[in-house]
Amino acid sequence: MQTKNKQGFSNRTATSLELFEKACEVIPGGVTANIKYFDPHPLMMEKGNGSKLYDVDGNEYIDYLLCYGALILGHGHPAVFNAVTEQMKESGTTIFGTPHKLETTMAEKLIELYPGIEMVRYTNSGLEATLLAIRTAVAYTGKQKIAKFEGHYHGGYDQVLVSVNPIVEQAGNAKKPQAVGESKGLPDYYLHNTVVLPFNDVEATERILRAHADELAGIILEPVQGGFIPAEQSFMEGLRKLTEELGIVLIFDEVKTGFRLSLGGAQKAYNIKPDITALGKVLGGGFPVGAIGGKKEIMMISSAKGGRDILTAGESEGQDSLYHSGTYNGHPIVLAAGLATISVLEEDGVMEGLFAQTTSLRNQLEEVYKKHGINMQTVGMGSIFNIILSNQEIKNYRDMSKVDMTLRKTIDYELLNLGIYTKPLNRYSMSVVHTDEDIKRTVHAHNEALKRIKK
Repeated sequence: MQTKNKQGFSNRTATSLELFEKACEVIPGGVTANIKYFDPHPLMMEKGNGSKLYDVDGNEYIDYLLCYGALILGHGHPAVFNAVTEQMKESGTTIFGTPHKLETTMAEKLIELYPGIEMVRYTNSGLEATLLAIRTAVAYTGKQKIAKFEGHYHGGYDQVLVSVNPIVEQAGNAKKPQAVGESKGLPDYYLHNTVVLPFNDVEATERILRAHADELAGIILEPVQGGFIPAEQSFMEGLRKLTEELGIVLIFDEVKTGFRLSLGGAQKAYNIKPDITALGKVLGGGFPVGAIGGKKEIMMISSAKGGRDILTAGESEGQDSLYHSGTYNGHPIVLAAGLATISVLEEDGVMEGLFAQTTSLRNQLEEVYKKHGINMQTVGMGSIFNIILSNQEIKNYRDMSKVDMTLRKTIDYELLNLGIYTKPLNRYSMSVVHTDEDIKRTVHAHNEALKRIKK
């Protein structure tokens, strides 16, 4: 960040800095998730309302982070608030700890909306959903290795913290990427048992898959890498055909894309049925949530009926099932919030309006940067996109490594000073409550930011 740019940020957010320094005394690094940190310090927020966030210094921001895309209805939507409070009032509790009818209601809704879902299991986060999806694939096939794509993020656990954001010089050939660990503490086992694939390159992917077909349980991918780099239609069709031929389970990680590309996610937009789908974010209406769904023959391997409960003494009728459990799985408050969110999105014109507003913002931003002589394109699908300072085609992680991130970061900090919020370098997520006035203010802020950095 430039010195002047940095000083303006610090002056406006002195209380955030003070509270962050206090947090550092009791929380390692001052944050409870690494993604929440940015230099010189993250902002401490105090309130949210609609499309706006308000920090502890009283600064207002138009929010485009939206809890990394989870808040598609914005902050404090009355439909979600009412659903949550009514659920607690009617049930007389926060949670049953038993099966309840909302679990079935939500499952039926997901089966209706997502072409690849025939049965559903709940988790408490998108991370847990992808973890369960991979375990299910391994249990179903009896094979041990998994494949993932370079640059794709599926959660912060050992099995998938591989080649998410590797140093390109260490990542091997673009046609045959090397597995690179992304954290200390990762056992070598996962590097040896994870096959890394090149995204949006079906020919190179096919060569690797055929070489490893006998040992691969499944392939997991983000249909839209990072939420904003779309897979090509031909790539998706080729991958589906290959996995069916080779007997490899195809897993769509739709934690980011679920409900954001369409009500049926990326699989509906691409007309491709995965074997297993992982969901999160929007599904919980702002509460922690995850779910996996898939083909009945695959999902039934996790059936508790006739299976084994490793935490309960006594006889079991069989031990051939996959073990999956969690005290808070299918939490009634979370499912009530999620069902309320989906209900709003299903109203006439809501999704169309959301996509129209997103397109409007993207087009106007591209015009502003063009006016200032800066190469920029917005890349994304549906209601999510990113600002890429390059006129080159962006198809994968390697392409992103060539983009001017230094200038982008400088612009983002200036935008924070001008009341536009997303974590620097992050994608933009739109909500149904972003207004024409919000878009007008955002475009004006970008124009002003570009003027300032030229001085």
